[in-house]
Amino acid sequence: MTAHEATPPKSTSGAVASLKTAVADAYQGFFDITHNSLALLGTVLAVALITLSARADLRASAEEQLLGWLLERQEAATADAVYIAEPSAIDRVTAAQPGDLPKQQANVTYWLSRKYRVAPEPLSVLVAEAFEVGEKAKLDPTLILAVMAVESRFNPFAQSPVGAQGLMQVLTRVHTDKYNDFGGQLAAFDPVSNLRVGARVLQEAVKRAGSVEGGLRLYVGAVTTDGSWYINKVMAEHLRIQSVALGKPVQRAAPQVRPTPVVAPALPAPVAPGTEIEAEGPAPTTPLPAGAPLTRS
Repeated sequence: MTAHEATPPKSTSGAVASLKTAVADAYQGFFDITHNSLALLGTVLAVALITLSARADLRASAEEQLLGWLLERQEAATADAVYIAEPSAIDRVTAAQPGDLPKQQANVTYWLSRKYRVAPEPLSVLVAEAFEVGEKAKLDPTLILAVMAVESRFNPFAQSPVGAQGLMQVLTRVHTDKYNDFGGQLAAFDPVSNLRVGARVLQEAVKRAGSVEGGLRLYVGAVTTDGSWYINKVMAEHLRIQSVALGKPVQRAAPQVRPTPVVAPALPAPVAPGTEIEAEGPAPTTPLPAGAPLTRS
């Protein structure tokens, strides 16, 4: 072996030394820059604090800007929390597809939707429920729907000045016991629960009165009038909905209930001065049907 072959190449050792030097320089430069940057940042913060301490106006402005930024962050976080996805929300919706209903019920749903400007999907549930409840209660379902139309125009959150609530405008405070079966008085604003309670009240009224017209008079709580205005309005809408269900032309006019005159009680005759009046018992009164009024007074 020659002397030339035994000597290691100088180029390899030189490259390693150069690499080490470069790494050391890079580390030192990074350290210097970081150290200087932190020192500079500390200096800037110190100057800023001194300036804010000396200038109240600048301090107030900085506080306002910081507070505004924090409020924006909080509002953004709150908005994100409000709109969290809830796939199970569909379970709370009272709606169905009208196309899934029998033909008669679908016809009624679409007609009521157009007339009262209510979405057909929630109406589908109400129409189907009215037909089911009507069959059980021996009431024409179109009569139940007519009462809803006249009473609330299918607004489940309607309330009258005397406190009648919901689709069928039943006095919740009077029929509290009926709502107990549905979880309490707030069920008055659940469309299906209100429909069932209202149909039950209407059924009891018709049974007590012996006729649909008399039942409607009791349902509306007519005391000082004969209720013919209400009866005529409900019966006219009832016949129209019935015609739609049967596929017949909608009747424009409906038979009117003749108003019954309400006679005011006679005033007692004047008594001449000095005339002695024999003591009498209390005047007889005509008892009202048990439970009256059913809905409104």
